[in-house]
Amino acid sequence: MHRSRFSTLLIDVPQDQVPAATTFWSSAFGVPATPVPGEEQFTGLRGAFPGLVTALQSIDDAPRYHLDFETDDLDAETARLIALGAVEVGRWLDCRTLRAPGGHLLCVIPVHSDPEEFQRLATVWE
Repeated sequence: MHRSRFSTLLIDVPQDQVPAATTFWSSAFGVPATPVPGEEQFTGLRGAFPGLVTALQSIDDAPRYHLDFETDDLDAETARLIALGAVEVGRWLDCRTLRAPGGHLLCVIPVHSDPEEFQRLATVWE
């Protein structure tokens, strides 16, 4: 048994476009853009979607969106999503990067939200 939940929407932006994208998305959502301490590639958009982390991520690739699923068992959640048709395409720190059918990226990450929030919002998988 493990638990997981959709926790994060990342707006992946080519490095040279981050300043303009930050201004745009911050204004579009009506929330401040704040750097994420210790993770320079991320700019938070706190409050854009209550209960969901929303951020810009500076990347060396084409612009895209990707989703993160937080879980209390990385191996089990990765296996669950692979069984549904995803393919693992990489790893970075404790993050597992998968490509879903249709080509969209998603990551499986350790729990990063408040433990009570995770407990309340996560789905239990048997």
